[in-house]
Parts: sequence; C-alpha cells; structure tokens
Amino acid sequence: MQGAALPDTPRILPAVSTFPTLVALETPLLVAYSGGLDSTVLLHWLQRCAHASGTSLRAVHVHHGLQASADAWVAHGQQQCDALGIELAVHRVQVDTAAGFGLEAAARQARRAAFAAELRDGETLALAQHQDDQAETFLLRALRSSGIDGLVAMAVDSTLHGHRLWRPLLHTARDALRNYAQAHALHWIEDPSNARDDADRNFLRLHVMPLLRQRWPHAAAALAGSADHCAQTRALLDEEDAELIAHLEVAPRVLSLELLRQVSPARGARVLRAWVRAHGAAPLPATVLRQLQLELLEASSDRQAQVRWQDHAIQQWRGHAYLLPAYLPALPANWQAAWDGRAPLALPDGGQLRLLGDAAFDRPLQVRARQGGERILLPGRAHSHALKDCLQREHLAPWRRAQLPLLFDGGQLLAAADVVVSAPLQAWLQDRDAQLQWRPGGW
Repeated sequence: MQGAALPDTPRILPAVSTFPTLVALETPLLVAYSGGLDSTVLLHWLQRCAHASGTSLRAVHVHHGLQASADAWVAHGQQQCDALGIELAVHRVQVDTAAGFGLEAAARQARRAAFAAELRDGETLALAQHQDDQAETFLLRALRSSGIDGLVAMAVDSTLHGHRLWRPLLHTARDALRNYAQAHALHWIEDPSNARDDADRNFLRLHVMPLLRQRWPHAAAALAGSADHCAQTRALLDEEDAELIAHLEVAPRVLSLELLRQVSPARGARVLRAWVRAHGAAPLPATVLRQLQLELLEASSDRQAQVRWQDHAIQQWRGHAYLLPAYLPALPANWQAAWDGRAPLALPDGGQLRLLGDAAFDRPLQVRARQGGERILLPGRAHSHALKDCLQREHLAPWRRAQLPLLFDGGQLLAAADVVVSAPLQAWLQDRDAQLQWRPGGW
C-alpha cells in the first residue's frame, strides 16, 4: 500500500495547512484508533481512500484502563466504526511501569505490543501523528541531548514486527486536521489527561509551543523541517556505515578490531551501533558503548574482553570482535546419542548435525561432548594428533569448543563436528560426495 507521494528516502516537505487529497491504497490497512481528534480524522479519511481504492480497512482500539471513562471510549469507538462500516478490534492491556518506564512510555509500549498482535498478514498499520507531534518530538529529543539519530524523530514510513508502519499525516498541521473534522461533522473524544502538564509532551504542547508561535507562527513547521533535514543526514550516514561495515566485517557477526581501530573514535562508535542493529541486537546503550571503546578498542589483541547488554555480548578474541548471544549454551559433559545420519541430529544446545549427500552411515555412530585428551588421525598423517591442537590450528573460538559434538565409531574419534574430520571418515565422505554440516546452538 503506497500513497501518491510517499518517498522511499526522506525529503523536505513544506508545511501542509490543507488536508491531503485522497490517495490510492494497494494493501489492507489497520488504523490505530483512540477516538481522539487525530485518529478520528485519520480513520474517516482513510475509509474514503479505501473505498475509492477497493481495499479493506480495519481499526484497532487499545483500552489502557487508565481513565475512568475508558469503557465509554470503547463504546464511542464502536459506534463511530459501525457508522462507517468498519470492523473494530479492541485490545485491553495492562500498562506495566515496573520495568522502569514512565507511565507514558509504558503505555506506548503496551500499545505497540497490541498493534503487533492484531496485525494480519499483509496489513499496514496507520498512525495519526501529524506535523505538530513531529515538532514536539524533535524538541523533546533535543532537550534530552539526542544526536542525529534521535533528532530524526518520526518517519513517514517505518516497520513494526515486519509490517509497514505508515504515518500519512506527518506533514499535515494540527489545524488542518481540526478543519477537516469540522467540515465533515466528525465526533471525537477529548482525553482529560491532555489538559494536564505533568507529562513532558503535554507541557510542550500547552506552554512552550504556543509561546514559540507568538514569535514564530510557523514554529511547528520549522521544527518538523529540521527533523527532515536530520533524516536526510542520517540516510547519508547510514549509507557510509554500511560501506564501512562491509569493509570491517570479515565474517558474519565478526569485526576486525585492527581495522576498526583505524577509524576515528566517533566514527567507530557509530559503526558499532549500526553493526549490532543490523544483526537484530538491542541498541547499544551509551554506557555499554563507552565500555566497548575502553575494553575492546584500546585493549591488546591477546585479551579476551567481553561486554554484555540485554541478551547480547561482544567478545574479543584474536583481534576480532564477535557479536554473540549473552549466554551460549554448551553441550552437557555427560550427554551422548546414537546417530545413523538418516535424519538431522538435534543437539542439547539447540544446534544440529546433518549428513548431506548420502542416506546414512554404514552403521550408527556415537555422538558426545568433549571430555579432553581426545586424539584424531588426520588425512595424510601416519600418527594421531591431539584434538586440542587441531582446534587451535582451526582457530575455533573457545565458546564454540564448548558446543562441539564429537563423532565416534567405537573408541575411534571420527570427527569434531565438521571442523576436524579424520582420515577414515573423510575418505568415506569423499567416496559418496557427502559432507557433514554442523549448526551450533544459540543463534
């Protein structure tokens, strides 16, 4: 689903004092509908767009339970949706502030979880944020000393759990929304909490923005324009980050520290943030980033420093930084299993062994964890070698050694996963054009 003028990359848009015309919709929509002015206007306008385009549209209302009149808001929303012929889904949520979030942030998190749960395959989520919201967000981020990434504020297009998140009114002024609502005789709810100034955003909306407009009538448009400029700058920086990461990343989730140390500290910090984000890890907090710079970028290459945050860790080993789960499972010391190769073997750590290219081994093999002291006969060698020495030559990281499944035929070690393969097994595999494949657990 794409509107008539929705760019793939950020660009500067002028202040929109009139309401947008109808746009063509190509995919189903789920509209976040609170019952307030903004979402009421969005729902009415998109219902007209959907009708003209022949696409489906639903609405979702989140019942936070924070206001005495919350049930009445649900009834109002149902009445308005029935009048428009729109299906309404209602999610009742618990706003949890125990995790250290303020009420406003916790409510926002609960809403996004409800939206993600409600979205169906192929649907786009439409939100009602507008130009004044963007200006307030920009000011809030600036007052919190945000950098360029934070000052981007909100984007017209983003994603939520694999779905498109669309803010079609982000460059439309609040006055234009009110004019639209009055022209179409729409009915909406006024949230009494909006009149209180204890929340930061409400304080800006009630006191700061009116004062700014007295001196600069187009203050909201100017601040939103600054957010657009920041978005353009970030897009350019993101391109440079991707190019630099492609140069620094010597393997998936592995950065060369030698190369990273050649980058300026500020640039290196940005690259580290982009690198972990690209692999789906939680954002790096500023304190963790400083720890990384102190313990990894300034450490000698033979140290094994590790920095953890949330569910991830960055581990230094042999001059490289590895992005890992915070806690990698190891194979239990007493674990063992029989495996004939007919089906993949599930490992206790969540990993897997597979035999590719042949139906099965000639007879079942025993698979177990390392005990220490194992020896293996390598191809082209007359005498066996200590497995520990072989793994060191293969540069297998210590955390991988703890996960390594060993294959035995009786008392003879045939392979350490697919990392070190013995002469007898290698010959057997080559005769059948087959191979072992090991997928470690924890990824």
